[in-house]
Amino acid sequence: MSDTPTSPLAVVEAFLDAFETMDMQKGLALVAEDCEYTNVPLGTVHGHGGMLEVLGPFSAPIERNEFIIHRTAASGPVVFVERLDRHLLKTGEWRELPVTGVFEVHDGLITVWRDYFDGPTAEQIHADG
Repeated sequence: MSDTPTSPLAVVEAFLDAFETMDMQKGLALVAEDCEYTNVPLGTVHGHGGMLEVLGPFSAPIERNEFIIHRTAASGPVVFVERLDRHLLKTGEWRELPVTGVFEVHDGLITVWRDYFDGPTAEQIHADG
């Protein structure tokens, strides 16, 4: 029996689990090489390299993550995830960011990832962090 997720929802859940534990390599194993990644208020990048360019600096002040999933919905290859991203900063302070993620999964890999959130709220993760 394989531990590889097969349904689009299972792929997205495994991806979020990996990023919650800050295991970017495990998470990227579930992402297509040419994935389109958009942080809606910030812009779009493509591929693993583009994702790491965005996520590396964003995660630098973070000690630990908690992703609290409120709702999920899946239709074919499209998965919606409403969540609260909680980040424990290296300063010992928690910061929270409400996010809605939209993913497309094809052949077991995420090909599109869009996160919708409030830009000024996200900036607070880095303020004094």
